[in-house]
Amino acid sequence: MYDDTGLEGTTAANGGDFDGERSFREETAGELAVPLPASRREEMNQDTEDQTQGGTGIGYAALAASILSLFFLPVLLGAVGIVLGFVARRRGAGAIGSWAIGLGAVTIIVGIFVLPFF
Repeated sequence: MYDDTGLEGTTAANGGDFDGERSFREETAGELAVPLPASRREEMNQDTEDQTQGGTGIGYAALAASILSLFFLPVLLGAVGIVLGFVARRRGAGAIGSWAIGLGAVTIIVGIFVLPFF
């Protein structure tokens, strides 16, 4: 006999258990969203532009910290440059943030592995 749980030979008394495993049914649905009105789209574009401008300032600070780490406190300032670089990338300044991350990583590696020999 076949019941609608998909398991043969199960009873309602054991809650649909079959050798200790339960049968689950999932329902999936596709949802539609209402398009944004033009005024709301313009507001979102302005928010993105403001966020990019804020990210650029942080990006320059990250780049400055990474450049300073070439000369002073390579591990500490390199780490600051990397963290600020990730924040800048998150806020929309991708190129400056990436340069700060790369330069900070290079100075940390040089500071840990090369400078002790000099």
